[in-house]
Amino acid sequence: VQLQAFGGGLVQAGGSLRLSCAASGLTFSSYAMGWFRQAPGKERKFVAAVSWSGVSTYYADSVKGRFTISRDNAKNTVYLQMSSLKPEDTAVYYCAATQNVAFIQRAFYDYWGQGTQVTVSS
Repeated sequence: VQLQAFGGGLVQAGGSLRLSCAASGLTFSSYAMGWFRQAPGKERKFVAAVSWSGVSTYYADSVKGRFTISRDNAKNTVYLQMSSLKPEDTAVYYCAATQNVAFIQRAFYDYWGQGTQVTVSS
């Protein structure tokens, strides 16, 4: 199983970025997908998740209204559209896959991507 995240970069505060995560080696439509982030010296935290079908989405309070998670099961890809970015959004962003319904719990994710760096300058 491989999850490859890309799309990170350097952006000014208030700007936007779109992260993508391409999955292979698994039945993508059988997995809920999540995004987590980890800032330097801090633990990895939940950002957003989308259900198997894409109908249900979940967000951390800190990103609600600014980030949108979506998926394309035909392309085995999950996206994270990030808008109105803030310096505190700076982190390495990881995508992950789970067959558990506890979407916000990091421990229940089965597979993880390598991460992509997002840096927001003030």
